[in-house]
Amino acid sequence: MDSHAARMLALGALALGALGFAAPAAAQDDYPNKTVTLVVPYPPGGGVDVLARVVAEKLSGVLGHQVIVDNRVGGSGLVGTRAVIRSAPDGYTLFLGHTGSISINPSLYANSGFDPRKDFTAIGLFASMPVALLAHPSFPAKTIGEVVELAKKEGGKMNIGTSAVGTGGYLSAELFKATTGIDAAIIPYKGTGQVMNDLLGNHVPVAFGVLPPALGNLQAGTLRAIAVLSPTRFSLLPDVPTADESGLPGFESVLHYGLLAPAGTPRPVVDRLNAALRALVETSEVRQRILAEGGDPLTSTPEEYAKDIDSEETKWGTLVRKLNLKVE
Repeated sequence: MDSHAARMLALGALALGALGFAAPAAAQDDYPNKTVTLVVPYPPGGGVDVLARVVAEKLSGVLGHQVIVDNRVGGSGLVGTRAVIRSAPDGYTLFLGHTGSISINPSLYANSGFDPRKDFTAIGLFASMPVALLAHPSFPAKTIGEVVELAKKEGGKMNIGTSAVGTGGYLSAELFKATTGIDAAIIPYKGTGQVMNDLLGNHVPVAFGVLPPALGNLQAGTLRAIAVLSPTRFSLLPDVPTADESGLPGFESVLHYGLLAPAGTPRPVVDRLNAALRALVETSEVRQRILAEGGDPLTSTPEEYAKDIDSEETKWGTLVRKLNLKVE
């Protein structure tokens, strides 16, 4: 079987899981009738955790039962991911899906222990968050084209800051190098906060990262956004061009956020959760809170989220394999 056929079979399995055909749990016409746990595979206070708490708070009201956030930290998201796929597929253990944990980790880690197409039931997307190319105000390049030109002129001496190896920011820097053919040194930090601190101190001239940790400094003028790596301009930074507008067509890096459940979760439960998620994302309060955190609100069907997981894992997995990136 070729890789395309195998991928289509796996995607079919994820879609079937979303439809509830894979080992359904007992019918739950009264779902939910107790507390629901939303597992976040990252520490409290980060961008993923903040969005999860917005969703959990409002989902509690829509469902009529409390949704609590459980931060299962470790292994760059793998500890929480594995805990969820081992849970009962009854709708009472959910997972905050994120591009890093769902679409990058399976290829990056030699023993990730899961397949996002087979081990999860997709419920729905609720937000996206573009990665941006950020710079210290003194950095001479003003556009992506000028960054590429400067990097080529410096012959590998330019440093690019990112968060940890395997994160969306790090893979965005690798994608940038692969797309433009430049030679530059990627400097990965343990966390986004450390990247921002060194960028503010001009210890690294440019960095790839999500916008929430940088928004205050961007608005104050102590940092500068060269481009957002999304198909359209970001709503809170309307004057910042996209990479496509800056002369680098097709260069996109947008992190996606959604709800997932263990494979085999019954379709009635999936439908209930998808309807509840759509209802809360369509309220002006939640939309504004997602925007304030640096994201763009969106909704999807379970099948659309399953297709998104497939395409994102294919995109980032291809890059990981091309660059021979691997973490034990």
